[in-house]
Amino acid sequence: MNEETVVYFVREAFFHALLLGGPLLLLALVVGLVIAILQAATTISEQTLTFVPKLVAVLLASVLLLPFFLGTLKRYVLTLFQVIPTLR
Repeated sequence: MNEETVVYFVREAFFHALLLGGPLLLLALVVGLVIAILQAATTISEQTLTFVPKLVAVLLASVLLLPFFLGTLKRYVLTLFQVIPTLR
């Protein structure tokens, strides 16, 4: 196994980590920002008010995006399994 192959697979691993985690993190950021704006407008300072909606939104998005996540991971793992025998 040469260095170029290792760099390629590490780059692909980081790309897939961003591809899978990015939408959920972005959704949590947007929901948190909307809740923070509403809290500032109404002067409510309850900490659980930001946590619960983010949790619900991320769980709902995880369920809705599960086919995409599984398909992406399946393609990546199958690519790894196809390349591993050729590295010897």
